[in-house]
Amino acid sequence: MRRLLTILALAALGGCITPSIPIPPPDPAKMTFSVMVTGDSSTARFTYPPDVNYVDTIVFVFNRDRGVGVIEAAKPDGSVGPTAPVSAAVGDQIVVSFERQDQTVSTCIRLRDGAQNPNDYCGP
Repeated sequence: MRRLLTILALAALGGCITPSIPIPPPDPAKMTFSVMVTGDSSTARFTYPPDVNYVDTIVFVFNRDRGVGVIEAAKPDGSVGPTAPVSAAVGDQIVVSFERQDQTVSTCIRLRDGAQNPNDYCGP
């Protein structure tokens, strides 16, 4: 009986799954968008510096106001971009999401050309 309990205890310990460490949401202060205006239309390209938290992630850049976006893989160092252009104008609400197999984190900002304002989040 003791042997059976020992085997069951070892099997239970070996079967434990360690929870993953949460990744932080993308920091608006590190986001850069290049906004390009051509006639009546405008687009933006997203870049993000290397970050070990975002290695092996898929990146979504979604314009909430226009209902369009782009999806790209982060580079091996966790950096992004410049992405393909997404239809966007200064002031649009842009959601940037980083997704790993076990979790997704997002930040929504009001678009500006260049570095983003870390205090200008989406809202009414």
